[in-house]
Amino acid sequence: MLRPTKILVPTDFSEYSDKALKQGLDIAKQYNAKVFLLHVIPRDIQRCAIDYCLTEDQVHGIEEQMMTRAKDDMQKQIEKFPRSKEVEVVTDIRRGIPYEEILEEEVAKGIDLIVIASLGRTGIARLIVGSVARNVLKGAKCPVLLTK
Repeated sequence: MLRPTKILVPTDFSEYSDKALKQGLDIAKQYNAKVFLLHVIPRDIQRCAIDYCLTEDQVHGIEEQMMTRAKDDMQKQIEKFPRSKEVEVVTDIRRGIPYEEILEEEVAKGIDLIVIASLGRTGIARLIVGSVARNVLKGAKCPVLLTK
């Protein structure tokens, strides 16, 4: 029987990710496990559009704003759940291709359960996040719990 000690919950701050975090926290409480909450910021920012291109300083500024906002959003997401005060929650923000960063985090932290939303944001982003869940499911070395 699976007795997780380290649970990874990737988040895109959607309502679906909220459900995954709630499940991850519930499981963590039951097994006295640690929760690793991860958000991945896509590495590529569109640098040029038609006749206008961003400078390196502008790109760096945008990336810093994205990092600051992600930290704030992560804290707000954690605060939605009283159970987060009952278990240890470690947060991390990475830049890169979401499913690759999730799988790297699994290995780096010795994760033994990933709890991930099967869907994420709405519209086109929903399709992308759905593919993230599929790629994590295919590439993970530990069990993956898909939530919806």
